[in-house]
Amino acid sequence: MSLRVAVQMDPLESIGIAGDSTFALMLSAQARGHQLFHYLADQLSYEDGRVSALARPVTVQRVQGDHFAAGEPVRLDLARDVDVVLMRQDPPFDIGYITATYLLERIASETLVVNDPRSVRDAPEKLFVLDFARFMPPTLITRSLAEVQAFRERHGEVVVKPLHGNAGAAVFKIGRDGANLGALAELFTHVWREPFIVQAFLPAVADGDKRIVLIDGEVAGAINRRPGMGEIRSNLAAGGSAEKVELTDREQEICAALGPELRQRGLLFVGIDVIGGMLTEINVTSPTGIVAIDRFNGTDTPALIWDAIERRHAEHRST
Repeated sequence: MSLRVAVQMDPLESIGIAGDSTFALMLSAQARGHQLFHYLADQLSYEDGRVSALARPVTVQRVQGDHFAAGEPVRLDLARDVDVVLMRQDPPFDIGYITATYLLERIASETLVVNDPRSVRDAPEKLFVLDFARFMPPTLITRSLAEVQAFRERHGEVVVKPLHGNAGAAVFKIGRDGANLGALAELFTHVWREPFIVQAFLPAVADGDKRIVLIDGEVAGAINRRPGMGEIRSNLAAGGSAEKVELTDREQEICAALGPELRQRGLLFVGIDVIGGMLTEINVTSPTGIVAIDRFNGTDTPALIWDAIERRHAEHRST
């Protein structure tokens, strides 16, 4: 069955198609005969009980610089004119992002939204993970310099990062001497109104940070991301490199614990990050990594995601 799919994401003009997960999903959808539309989050509107978006019909191809063709914009009623909305814009997870989830939640009884907008709103990456604290490194969330200093004294080297950051941006390592910790805490409290996160540094990051992708609660694949020279950040967007990897018993245990909760929340496409057997993040807003996973494993993760979406859509229609 052909589906009408509206993709809420960043501008198509600016993406790097070689590794972009959303673009891979669009190619896969198109190959199945699904019709694609593209719009930006700020093109959502609400009027008289209806949620709409000014969207362009698009076709895609794997040719950088000539990777899409778009028709004239049309006003889509997202409850009546489409079958699936893919919410795939990149963070920051700010008030604009949250507002988009509130609007999309209003159509969720009529149109399948992936990932579920209420669950996305209720599960920011560095807070949802606290539900599984038994798998995490020692973690502090605060705006208090005194709390941060006491935490560093207990745990030695620490990592400080924004609570709602992404792609490894503004992640800092503080050594055992605590040098610059006060200035960094001051900067964070000045730039962001919310608390920030501090975690015990995991030396195992030198061996890599595993990105594990789960589809409807089941493991689909993983890659190991190694930091670049002189870096602690292993995000591919921050210069990390990817390599093939297998899951350990500990990582399988983590995935088994997360799976039922992800499925129950309607979080179909999730990427978790694990360093040295420690769970650090659960990425639900716009997970990445599937292109690299497929390159190393010879798999077709976008097809698995669409299999799950099509199953959920069939269930959605029958309720």
